[in-house]
Amino acid sequence: MSWFRRKLRKLTTSTTDKTQIPEGFWIKCNGCKEIIYRKEVDSNDRICPKCNYHFPISVEERISLTCDPGTFVEWGQGLKPGDPLNFKDSIRYKERTKRAQKKTGRNDAMVVGDAMILGWPVVVGVMDFAFQGGSMGSVVGEKITRAAERAIERNVPMILFSASGGARMQEGILSLMQMAKTSAAIARMGEARVPYISVLTDPTFGGVAASYSMLGDINLAEPGALIGFAGPRVIEQTIKQTLPEGFQRSEFLLEHGQVDMIVDRKQLRDTLGRLLAFFGLKEARPVA
Repeated sequence: MSWFRRKLRKLTTSTTDKTQIPEGFWIKCNGCKEIIYRKEVDSNDRICPKCNYHFPISVEERISLTCDPGTFVEWGQGLKPGDPLNFKDSIRYKERTKRAQKKTGRNDAMVVGDAMILGWPVVVGVMDFAFQGGSMGSVVGEKITRAAERAIERNVPMILFSASGGARMQEGILSLMQMAKTSAAIARMGEARVPYISVLTDPTFGGVAASYSMLGDINLAEPGALIGFAGPRVIEQTIKQTLPEGFQRSEFLLEHGQVDMIVDRKQLRDTLGRLLAFFGLKEARPVA
C-alpha cells in the first residue's frame, strides 16, 4: 500500500465562461460562401463586399433605394386573392394565403404606387418574393394591368421589379391568364408611346419571365440574377445535356441579347434617372 495518497478532483467547466456570440451578427454569402459581418452587408445596400453578390431585399428596402424619399404613394392595397377553384395541395389555398399575409403584412405579392425617381414621376411596381415565392395570381395580374393603365392615363413611365417563381399553381388557368392580360396591357402602353422599364432580380422565372418581365422597352437586370422559364435542373433532365457555365445568369442573358443592361444595385437609381431623362415625360397628367 502506498504511504502517500492524494485526492483526485474532477475538472469541471462552467458554461458561464464560454464566449457568447449573439445570433444574427454574421451572414453566409450565397456567392462566395464567406461568413460576413451582417452590418457590413447592410451598410453596403445588401451587397457582399467580397464578391458583389446581391442579397435579396424587401419591398420597403427596394422602394427606399430606388425612389426619391417620401414620394412613394401606394394604391390598390385592398385587392385580395380569392379561391375560385377551392384548391388544396398539402394545405388549402385559403390557409396558405392567410399564412403569407400574416408573414408579410400585405394582401398579395405585388406592391404598386406612384413615385418620383430623381424628380421624374413614375408608376412603380415591386414584387415581394416572401409572399408565396412572388407567384403571379389574379391579384398580381390585376395590379400590373392597373399600373399600366395608370401610366397611360398619367403619361408617365412604368417601372416593374420582378422577383418570382412564376405563375401561382393554386389558381390554375386563372393564373396563366394573367400572362396574356399583363402582356396586352403593356402592348397598350406601346401604342400610347408610354415607356415601360423592367428590372429583373434574382430569381425571375416561369410565367413571369414568359410575360411582362421580358417585355420592357428596356430590360435591366441585377448582377448574377437567375432568369429563365424552367430551372436549370429541369432543363438538364429534359434535354439530357450539361448546360454551359453561368447558364440563365443575367450575364449569360446579356451576352445572348435577352437583357439590355446589367446594373449594380448602387447605380440603379441613377441609371433609371438617366433613362427617364432620355424618355423625357416630365409633364405628368393628373389622375381623374
